Amino acid sequence: MEFLDGYSASWLLGLAAALLVTGIIAGVLAGLLGVGGGIVIVPVLYHLFTLLGIDEAVRMHVAVGTSLATIIPTSIMSARAHRKRGSLDKSLLMKLMPGVIVGVIVGTILSGYLSGKVLTGVFATVALLVALNMAFKKDGFAVRDGLPGTAGTSLMGLVIGGISCLMGIGGGTLSVPTLSAFRTPMHTAVGTGAALGVVISIPGTIGFLINGIGVPLRPPASIGYVNLLGWALIVPMTMLTSTWGAALAHAIDARRLRQVFAVFLALTSLRMFYGLLA
Repeated sequence: MEFLDGYSASWLLGLAAALLVTGIIAGVLAGLLGVGGGIVIVPVLYHLFTLLGIDEAVRMHVAVGTSLATIIPTSIMSARAHRKRGSLDKSLLMKLMPGVIVGVIVGTILSGYLSGKVLTGVFATVALLVALNMAFKKDGFAVRDGLPGTAGTSLMGLVIGGISCLMGIGGGTLSVPTLSAFRTPMHTAVGTGAALGVVISIPGTIGFLINGIGVPLRPPASIGYVNLLGWALIVPMTMLTSTWGAALAHAIDARRLRQVFAVFLALTSLRMFYGLLA
């Protein structure tokens, strides 16, 4: 591609290696935390696109759209692994699904009007709030036992779906702490969060594909806001390693799992804030 002619072969190999490593880490975290890998993929793609000189007007949109596309196969693999281990609650999933789908539709529409800086700010802010909640929530704390009524559960799903779509994540980042606050066992929350990634990523990807059609300044090899080069290098690694994370999740106690989740989210958020303010 002419766009890449100004970069040396070693630099391009480093870029490819960075994307492959991103896929490995994202896959493990998808299985371990039920996050679909997007919490890793979005900031990495954002910074890689910055290095490549992709215009700020589309940089975050392409990072989010590409992340959602990579989450489709990853979340399917992760959800299957958790289902086999009995940590995917189908009844819980069905209660949340209608609201999540509506939220994804709303988030997709909004993404067509929001600037890249706003999307970056949403990602960094929500990630930090979730990290603080997970890090400092007292053991045994709960809003109530079990999910609220139909209206409350629908609203919960709408928020999870909408914000997850805007952030380019699979839903576990929000659904895991939310379900935990309603006394859902941690491993069940993680398994159900992985399944929600499927519900969020498919319509979310379609929306970002449509929103980005014909938009100028996108990186080469992009369809809409989905970059095929990033997708092709990340997906094989995430599919390979997502089952490793699911197995690891069942070897770690719930408290330690929450701590790992919180630390990683905090580091990711600070990195994104730095990129936003620099």
